[in-house]
Amino acid sequence: MMMTVQAWWKAGVCAAVAGLTGLGAVALAQEPYRLPPQEIVDIVDAQPTPWTSLSPARDTLLLMHREALPPVAELARPMERLAGLRLDATLNGRHGPRSVVGLSLVDLESGEERAVDLPGDVGISNTSWSPDGSQIAFVMTRNDALSLWVVDVRQARARQLVGSGINAIFSPFEWMPDGERLLVSLVDPDRGPMPERPRVPSGPVTQEASGYEAPVRTYQDLLTDEHDAALFAWLSASQLALVNTTGRTRIREVGDPGLYFSADPAPGGDYILIGEMEQPFSYQVPWYSFPDRVFVVDTDGDEVATIARQPLADNVPIGGVVTGRRSVTWQASHAARLIWAEALDGGDPRVETDQRDSAWALAAPFDGEPVEILRTEDRYYGTQFTTQAQLGFAMEYDRDTRVIRRWLVDFADPSVEPRLAEERNYQDSYANPGNALSVRNEFGRSVVGVHDGYMYMAGEGATPEGDRPFLNRVDFETFETTEIWRNSGENFEEIIGLTAPDAASFLTSWEDPVTPPNVRWHRAGQDTVQITQFANPHPQLNEISRELITYEREDGVPLSATLYLPAGYEEGDTLPVLVWGYPLEYNDASTAGQVSGSPYQFTRVAGTSPRFLVTQGYALLENATMPIVGDDPETVNDTFIHQLVLSAEAARDVTVEMGFGDGERLAIAGHSYGAFMTAHLLAASDVFRAGIARSGAYNRTLTPFGFQSERRTFWAAPETYFELSPFMHADQINEPMLMIHGQMDNNSGTFPMQSERMFAAVKGNAGTARLVMLPYESHGYRGRESILHVLAESIDWLDRWVKPEVDPMGGGEDGGAMTE
Repeated sequence: MMMTVQAWWKAGVCAAVAGLTGLGAVALAQEPYRLPPQEIVDIVDAQPTPWTSLSPARDTLLLMHREALPPVAELARPMERLAGLRLDATLNGRHGPRSVVGLSLVDLESGEERAVDLPGDVGISNTSWSPDGSQIAFVMTRNDALSLWVVDVRQARARQLVGSGINAIFSPFEWMPDGERLLVSLVDPDRGPMPERPRVPSGPVTQEASGYEAPVRTYQDLLTDEHDAALFAWLSASQLALVNTTGRTRIREVGDPGLYFSADPAPGGDYILIGEMEQPFSYQVPWYSFPDRVFVVDTDGDEVATIARQPLADNVPIGGVVTGRRSVTWQASHAARLIWAEALDGGDPRVETDQRDSAWALAAPFDGEPVEILRTEDRYYGTQFTTQAQLGFAMEYDRDTRVIRRWLVDFADPSVEPRLAEERNYQDSYANPGNALSVRNEFGRSVVGVHDGYMYMAGEGATPEGDRPFLNRVDFETFETTEIWRNSGENFEEIIGLTAPDAASFLTSWEDPVTPPNVRWHRAGQDTVQITQFANPHPQLNEISRELITYEREDGVPLSATLYLPAGYEEGDTLPVLVWGYPLEYNDASTAGQVSGSPYQFTRVAGTSPRFLVTQGYALLENATMPIVGDDPETVNDTFIHQLVLSAEAARDVTVEMGFGDGERLAIAGHSYGAFMTAHLLAASDVFRAGIARSGAYNRTLTPFGFQSERRTFWAAPETYFELSPFMHADQINEPMLMIHGQMDNNSGTFPMQSERMFAAVKGNAGTARLVMLPYESHGYRGRESILHVLAESIDWLDRWVKPEVDPMGGGEDGGAMTE
């Protein structure tokens, strides 16, 4: 009897599936979301503590109240993936779930908290203090629309300024220096309807190489055709306007619409510096590499001068910069003066030269000759100005030695010799002098505060025993430093900001292992006052123990990790252990071995943190250092795998020496480059029983123009790219590996195909693996259902392959390839 085509096809598929089942290699179809144990669900759903922000007037604290995780349905809103951005066309802004849902104000003197009355079910973003701290502007998301609001701080009252038409593709607004007006980006009122994708294209999409080097990283979400370009232009086109924030609201348009990606008022308020993209766009690079023009207009919108023009930046050397004028900004200590940098090495870091960059200035009316302010031996990375005349700290960075230098420069008189204020390897945390605390100057700009000849520096205070934040007074003339406060005791406390210019009073954030960060007010001669009273959102974790440990690997490089042990752990018990790490490159062992973090910080557990595993009976070595040490940055990766294995063996050994591990029941896990590390360790060693790799990259030939700190291209070092690709060693991965990846990962190099092909490689070589692709998730995971599912998958994986006393891979029914 003749079979129908449908019956023949169905029979063939069933036979194929049956055959695959016999081989133990059937892949699962889409599954429903899963939940971890209820105790973890309760922690994930706990209300997070608010974010805080100190007023420029230093008398009021803003609390930004947050909600728990958004549902995946919010991530599933329609998205336009254009020019390296993810956009919500309905809102004419960035795509993504809300976070802040409410505001309140705390008066420091009285301690009174006043809630700001707002409509229900809103999202709040772009929160910004006015220069004098009397107002707070923000964008509200409600009912698929963006609106602009302002809060009167004295009255704790909010009112709407612009009800619709806000363009939030880039910055939606900036405060004018007078603190009474906002420079707002509105959608182009004459842009017409949104472009529709034609059913039939007008022709093929073509690209052409023209004989010059154009190395491009593996960017995602780029433009793909003329419709994408038209839609991006439609969404990006802005009309600038000045909006009054006090008295009767008035909206005055400034100039004509354009493809503006920045609009910054001059410190004196008479001009606006505008950055504008120019067409045609590129399909090879993100928006910030498109051709652009930087120009100045007055507050009526009349163009005053073009300052810089850049062509398409598709031929910038890896790690290099564009030629010509770049990073054009206002000088914060001048009413209307522009500064910028220019490369002296053609923008190419490979060029040997004594001077790599120069910095220039040009004052209004911008028709004179620019003044060269300084030249730097290494790459110039901007200037932080001060309250002292036109003095500012200019920073340069050497990418080979990782040395940073800060120079005190007189921008009013370039003939004055710059003075060296700081020089160190930026990875040398023990020598970090901290960050200069800022104030608002007469123009409302944030600058380094100098009071009675002193400035104040606050930092993490890294030490071999962990971080001990500090506040130092620094002589502005000699840079001599005096410590005036340092964290001590079994708590972690760090500086938020000064409330008196001479540091006689200041705010800190105080926490301990069972108390979340709360704001405290220190005042000379008075008792310290706790300003906020945020409760522990997950007190059920209070009994988890935490300890900063140090150890050493075989080649003498010092290592460290934070050890977490479950509640009720008794000394002498052996536990299954999860090691969570992320490799970093260093020039020398002394900086590689420096300790960071503190054992006295609050035990935060949020998102997909590995700390959740401690609730399930696992010991955790979190942030187990995996340094890759080499004095030659060009070849440091040549020993990458060997050094990883040494660090992994040292982590295993310390668990045995300390008595909480048995040296057998260990798992390795990490995210992004940590996932890359995980796959390598499973392939190159037998230290671990299993691994969890999240959002990783595994085939380095798919990132041929460099990755992480690797500077050589694939064609310059093909052997290194091959060796450093776990994909090429998939046949050596003989321990179970769980791979998790967001289906919409937009991180450079970690596109979802990396995990899909890695899974296929392990599976094809009879390995044991599981691949979980999360709908609507990017490089990190944000949806409630996704986060709970990741935790459930991780717990199940480790319970199956790591927790048992006898290794399941040693034989029996659980050995070999997965049959699920």
